[in-house]
Amino acid sequence: MGTLQHIQHQISALNDLIKVNNDRIAGYQKAAEGTDEAGLKTVFEGYIDQSRGYVNELNDYIHHLGGSPADGTTLSGKFYHAWMDVKAAFTKKDNHSVLSDCEYGEDVAKSAYRKALDDKELIWEDAKVVALLNSHLNGLKISHDAIKALRDSLKQEA
Repeated sequence: MGTLQHIQHQISALNDLIKVNNDRIAGYQKAAEGTDEAGLKTVFEGYIDQSRGYVNELNDYIHHLGGSPADGTTLSGKFYHAWMDVKAAFTKKDNHSVLSDCEYGEDVAKSAYRKALDDKELIWEDAKVVALLNSHLNGLKISHDAIKALRDSLKQEA
């Protein structure tokens, strides 16, 4: 792969991560709308802010590479959010279910970051971007574990 193709591949991979974070933002916005509990809304808003920060950092690096950042969501994210809308129309607002959906979203985001970091064609020559992606992945792991713990605590209360 030539240098220009390599850079384009990196830009594409980083844009995929932007789209995943945009999915995450949309998911947490739906989750905040799906609960009446102020504490959960605050948690969800914190994760929205986290993903917005990730998007800004990814945008900066894409600009550094000479690319144009993505601004949409993934196709699978659109289907997933449509499914959440349908599901919400037929079920009551259940915080346990909302948190289960959020945990699934965290799994998808972690998987996307792992894929970018493990892609053999994406030889990340800049240690800063590897550190950035690992930092995001670590943040997602922490978020996942917190969401899972919240979900499990609701199961125990039931």
